[in-house]
Amino acid sequence: MKYFVVILFATMLLFNPAFAQETANPSLIVYNEEVPYYDFNRVARDTVIMELGDIHEISWQVTLNNDLMYANPDGNAVVRFYDVSGPETFLEIGMGSPPDHKFWIAAQLPDVGYVVIHDMLDRGWTPDAKLTVSYTDRAGMTVNNGLRIVVSNLDIGVFAIDSYSVHGMESSTDPPAVNTGSLKMEFLSGDPGESIYHLFPFYVTAVVAAIVGILFLTKKRS
Repeated sequence: MKYFVVILFATMLLFNPAFAQETANPSLIVYNEEVPYYDFNRVARDTVIMELGDIHEISWQVTLNNDLMYANPDGNAVVRFYDVSGPETFLEIGMGSPPDHKFWIAAQLPDVGYVVIHDMLDRGWTPDAKLTVSYTDRAGMTVNNGLRIVVSNLDIGVFAIDSYSVHGMESSTDPPAVNTGSLKMEFLSGDPGESIYHLFPFYVTAVVAAIVGILFLTKKRS
């Protein structure tokens, strides 16, 4: 009986929130950025690359919340996420103005150059939903446009984000693309292998096996 109590106590400790907090993933990075509307009123060649301060690698997710008010029916909100290797390698997310809400995903990669991965000319995104881009070095990239998954487990090689840029005008003679609002971005990244929960199934299996073994021996002796 005393062995059962010890195992039960260990199980309770494993599930205790304080214990979980103390063993949180040390590699976890959470970063929030809000891009003002006027940064989008420029063409691609005039973009300013903004450093993030941390490198988001191995496993990351970027959540985009587009609260921009478009002033030009041909205006866009384009975000480029750059790989740590340099500005020649990037992922591009484009969100067009209403009422069409066109949407595209493109990439500039060393082996293939610039390529459009996904393109929708109508109802490609919605202002009422958040867009997510997620990546792991094993499963590749997945994109959800807020309505559904439009890209799933695409192999883009090793990609670690360290900077971004935005633009929204196709020509310098165009009227402003947007006139108010902002684009909110949340970056979340980390190495799953450094989390205690990476081994969590093994811990549970070990505890259950120990309990079953103790009960079996106790029943056999009795």
